[in-house]
Amino acid sequence: MSQALRYVITEPCVDCKDGACVDACPVDCIYEGVRMLYIHPDECVGCGACEWACPVEATYCEDDLPSQWRHYAAVNAEFTRALGTPLGAKGLGPLSDDHPTVTAKAGCTP
Repeated sequence: MSQALRYVITEPCVDCKDGACVDACPVDCIYEGVRMLYIHPDECVGCGACEWACPVEATYCEDDLPSQWRHYAAVNAEFTRALGTPLGAKGLGPLSDDHPTVTAKAGCTP
């Protein structure tokens, strides 16, 4: 049996966090950091609903990541795997931190 494709949220989500992907996800595997949303790779079933729902084109299948954002596969995995396997983001609610890569990015100005 082949492994399901995983989806990754990338840099365009930083300081956007539209949330359409969260609403579209059938397995509740998208976790909310302070500045960005993250997909838990161990909970993602590879359906692609998040990719189609994202209005800023921040979500990609791991196999289709643009080269400048390939490191976001590790960013999503490191951030969410540190949570363990809660099997659902809604139960945790918004988290009070982000991955260091996201924290280090300059903030947007209103």
